[in-house]
Amino acid sequence: MNLSIYLLECFTWLDGLSAGTVIIGIIDVLLVASLLYYLYRLMKETGSMNIFYGIMILVALWLFVARGLEMKLMGAILDQLMNVGTIALVVIFQKEIRRFFKNLGSRGHFRRITKYFTKKEKDEKAAGVYNPIIDAVFEMGSEKVGALILVERTINLNMFADKGVWIDASISKPLVENIFFKNSPLHDGAMLVQNGRISVAACQLPLADDLVVPLKLGLRHRSAISASMVCDAVIIIVSEETGAVSVAINGSIERRLTRERLEEILYQEN
Repeated sequence: MNLSIYLLECFTWLDGLSAGTVIIGIIDVLLVASLLYYLYRLMKETGSMNIFYGIMILVALWLFVARGLEMKLMGAILDQLMNVGTIALVVIFQKEIRRFFKNLGSRGHFRRITKYFTKKEKDEKAAGVYNPIIDAVFEMGSEKVGALILVERTINLNMFADKGVWIDASISKPLVENIFFKNSPLHDGAMLVQNGRISVAACQLPLADDLVVPLKLGLRHRSAISASMVCDAVIIIVSEETGAVSVAINGSIERRLTRERLEEILYQEN
């Protein structure tokens, strides 16, 4: 009976609202849900879920003590902790906040809207860039030649360029293989692909101090994951030990790719 009365009151309240108010309310709820889901994904990808859960527990405890039980002394202590906690959160989640605004401000969101109007032209251009790289990558994999290639997307890779050797050459399978040939002076480092050309080789990538990856992953894989946390490039790794091809994007890595899967990733992220 009480449930029926409650539902009747809810429908009566909704009936008094205008259509515009209801639509704005729905949009409001969807935006908040999307933001929370995005934050959840961000925390999960960066390995910060335990910290996130701890903060949620502390907030729930604060609400329960200060608002529910109305404990004055404990509530005052938690109130002060929450005030200081805002600054602490900025420090703790500094990298995650930076990554959030990096993704928010990247041109990728706008490119997804416009890419359908120029899809054929872009696919033809992309084929001339990606196919030689893909051919070279799997050829080097079969011969267990290590390689590290960064394919620029929306965030400029010049942040890494000053630590390498400038080349500025058209992309071709023989050139990529020669760069990573074991006796080549350019093989020890990363190759940058910018604006459809090989821009830099022998580039040394920074390694994050707090990077948590399996110990079985080598320096190339660790460097690739670190670099993918500060840019949105598609980073291709060829293992010198196994010849397996992997890709790192936005702080996560996908290992042992087939040729078809690598093509799918490159053309999808184009």
